[in-house]
Amino acid sequence: MSKNIARLAVTAGLAAALSFGGVMAPVTMALAEGDANGSVTIGKALGNDTEFMGYKIFDADVAKDENRQTLVSNIAWANDKVEVAVKEAIKEFDTHANIATAQDAADWISKNVMHTGKTTSVASDSAAYKIAAAVAKVTDLGDPSDCAATSNGVANNLSHGYWLFVTDALTVAGTETATAPIFAVVGDEAVSITEKTSIPTVDKQVREGDAWGKVSDSQIGEKIEYELIGTVADNIDTFATYKYEFHDHLSVGLKADKDSVAVTIDDKTVQPAGNYSVQVKDTYGESNNVTGHDLTISFDDLKATAKASNVTLTKTSKVVVTYKAELTSDAEYTATGNTNKVELVYSNNPMISVTGTSTSKEVTDYVFGLDITKVEEGNQDKKLVAGFRVKVVNNGDSESAGKWLKNDGTLVRTEEEASEFMTDNENGKVFIPGLVEGTYEITETTTPSGYNAITPFQITVTPTYDATGTLTKLEAKPEPGSGMVTAETVEHLTTTEIPVTIMNKKGSGLPLTGLNGVTFTWIAGGAVLCIGAAHLIRSRKQAEESEQE
Repeated sequence: MSKNIARLAVTAGLAAALSFGGVMAPVTMALAEGDANGSVTIGKALGNDTEFMGYKIFDADVAKDENRQTLVSNIAWANDKVEVAVKEAIKEFDTHANIATAQDAADWISKNVMHTGKTTSVASDSAAYKIAAAVAKVTDLGDPSDCAATSNGVANNLSHGYWLFVTDALTVAGTETATAPIFAVVGDEAVSITEKTSIPTVDKQVREGDAWGKVSDSQIGEKIEYELIGTVADNIDTFATYKYEFHDHLSVGLKADKDSVAVTIDDKTVQPAGNYSVQVKDTYGESNNVTGHDLTISFDDLKATAKASNVTLTKTSKVVVTYKAELTSDAEYTATGNTNKVELVYSNNPMISVTGTSTSKEVTDYVFGLDITKVEEGNQDKKLVAGFRVKVVNNGDSESAGKWLKNDGTLVRTEEEASEFMTDNENGKVFIPGLVEGTYEITETTTPSGYNAITPFQITVTPTYDATGTLTKLEAKPEPGSGMVTAETVEHLTTTEIPVTIMNKKGSGLPLTGLNGVTFTWIAGGAVLCIGAAHLIRSRKQAEESEQE
């Protein structure tokens, strides 16, 4: 009798050891003798829609003692193939283990499977993981009742004993991730378990001034700073290795600087050599034209990289990548802006080498321009040819203040280096590119012939964004008193080009008091000139005649 009590105590420890991975429902029963009325329901992690495969390890009877502690007895191997797999796994972990019977295996497990519970996952180097991995590889168990697939997370008609549940790899798709191995004691009453995993996420931000956010506006030639933030699965300990990649796609106007990439794991700097790789390449469209640029930061094994950096990965770990990209003259002046989208590719099954892909996150860089039309005051149909130069007054960047704009949108230090923006002959139009939020001074450097030059004026560009970072309104407001300049506020955006009209007043002659008087003056003047000429000729002739005499 005392020997049976001791055996029950050991198997009580085994019940506790093998219940990691979920909450075990109370089981109140006498010796069950292999009944097949058990059920397991596995609650799925947020965002997961996977199914599970169950493998029976031991047949057993399940009971509750007077303290409602779960006890098991009459332990036997579920089948020969599982027996071989479990013995080999134990032997690999403990070369001195002497496993002759199923009870020996149960005794060994009760002593060596520790530190498990509702919120912890088995580590990849643990005994529990090695047993799970070995059993999950077994195929053709012989008795169909020793294997069960869930439907909507539920498996019914399970025979009593110890079961292992792992994610069915064929049901893992997209962003989904597989659970850490789940062991459950199955008896008469339903067992409810929550799978141990989570879906890794990625976030992305762009720096605007001193703050990080989802949107910025940038000058042509500016180096824009980006931040990528990745998480890992809750069951990171379950993975022997952990592939991890940031796939970042930049639109055609953004060019990533490979040398600017920097990585931290849990705020500790990761050296690039031997720990991760960086690749930048162009993407092409149907006409073989460049449509964008891809930046990839790859970790063959994030766990090894963390270890080399003296970091222990946990379910709360964060991987942060920062880098810079230049806004080039290929930047797009569209309502959607110059987008930058990231996805995270990660190992998503601790049992096999496969990957999943996260939901993408996107940020946007905008650049603005002025769509100038030059017309005659009071006659907008009369298009004029004129030239302008543009100087930065204040755009939030102290280094840019006082610089001049070139026709590719970049800034130069002196007016002599600046471009003159000339309107065309036909439409009186010119586009001024490369603007961000701020105030600019526009000077008319070439005035249409026959028109008065306008006074230099300032114009302020102001974008408005909604909470998601989407551009909703764009305004260019001339300074008060600039009566020769009008600008439109754009609210139904298809472009970031702001229409601006600049007028010139036609020149005028001196005031006239009457055409007849003017004509008479010209006639009188002509007569005086003729009389003077005749007198001069006559005087010269008289002088010549006197010399001859």
